[in-house]
Formats: sequence, structure tokens, C-alpha cells
Amino acid sequence: MNTFSDSIATALQLVLSGDAGLWTVVLRSLAVSATACALACGVGLVLGAWLAVVRFAGRGVVLTLLNTFLAVPSVVVGLVIYLLLSRSGPLGFLGWLFSFQAMVLAQAVLVLPLVTALTRQVVEDAERSHGEQLQSLGAGTALRSLLLAWDERYALLTVLITAFGRAVSEVGAVMIVGGNIEGFTRVMTTAIALETSKGDLPLALGLGLVLLSVVLLLNALVAVLRRWRERADGVGMALAVA
Repeated sequence: MNTFSDSIATALQLVLSGDAGLWTVVLRSLAVSATACALACGVGLVLGAWLAVVRFAGRGVVLTLLNTFLAVPSVVVGLVIYLLLSRSGPLGFLGWLFSFQAMVLAQAVLVLPLVTALTRQVVEDAERSHGEQLQSLGAGTALRSLLLAWDERYALLTVLITAFGRAVSEVGAVMIVGGNIEGFTRVMTTAIALETSKGDLPLALGLGLVLLSVVLLLNALVAVLRRWRERADGVGMALAVA
């Protein structure tokens, strides 16, 4: 391939023809990110909602650390997980290094602070509006956090979509703990990096187009959810006034 247009044309042909090698990598990447997000969201939603409502000494320090973890580079997360899963590490007995499980763990650790921080912000805003009312009705801290999180469930859906977008586009951590092994741990981002270095631009571009389409779809879902929520809130207010 000597021209960019030729590479794009071949990349589109690979995508539309259902190339087995390309779509195997795509499906593996989606499976890793979906599993990681399910684990991270299961913990992050509960923890974030609790942090939004609870008050204790040192809460400001905890929130500062949480916000700091948002900026931790993915390669640092990958390095930490690598050390934990290595033979001499505390989790070496699991034998997960350079496996699907290792990549899931790395992505889950990477997106957990994001889910927790965004959930805390959403629920804390709701706490300022409705928290006192729920507290006057006898709702304790745990119950209040769950009720507020449920009330903001549509906003939290955007948090889940954002977390998945962060996970599926990550490259550093999964490269370190997965090893980019063909047929086993190769995902879209690591395959793009490898194929580009090899000069196989059509395959790299094909994977890039699929990845871009996934991210575009996620952003479209966020926009649709936001617009639907605004419309639903508008209808609810109109009915309340009527």
C-alpha cells in the first residue's frame, strides 16, 4: 500500500468482508472491556454513592486521593498489576499474567476511580436537593445513598458508558499485563500499535475504524440518554404544574 487512500480502501474491505482475524480481535477487546466495566461499576457505583452521602473525618483526603487516581497513567496501573500477578507477587499463585483475566483486572482497576468519582458527584448533587427530605423520613446513610443513586439512574447510565469508552480505548495497561499474544490477549488498541509498527497499515486502520465507531456509538448513546432525560424531566414538571 503506497497511498493513504489505498490503505483506507483495504481497511474498509477488511471490515465489511468480516475478516476473521480482525473481528476476533474486536470481539475479544469488547469482551475484556465489558467484563472489566461490569466489575468496576459493581464496586464503583456503590462506593461512589456511599461517599456522596457519608460524612467522616478525613473524607476530604479520601476524595483528594480518589481524584488523584483519575490522572494515574495506564502504564503505571499495568505495572502495578504486573507486579501483583508476577510469580514473586502476592497474586502470582493465580497464574493470570498474560491472560484474559489479567487484562480484565487491569482495566477494572483503571476505570474504578472514574466510576466512583463520577457517581459520587452525581449522587452528591442529588443529596443537596433531596437528602434532607429523605433523612427526615428516617432514611439512614446506606439507604439514602441507594435511593439517591436509583433516582439518578439515568445520569449514572452515562457514567457506565463513559467507563466503557475509557476501558475499550486503553492500551498501556493491557499491553503490559496481557503481552499482546496473538489469538489470546491481542485487543484492538494493542493490535493497532503492533500492526502500525510492522507497517500493516490496512489492518491497523481497519481496527482503528472499528474502535472509532464504538467510541462514536457510545457518545451517541450518551447524547440520546441526556436528551431523553431532559425531555422526561420537562414532561414531569409540566404534569406537576398542571
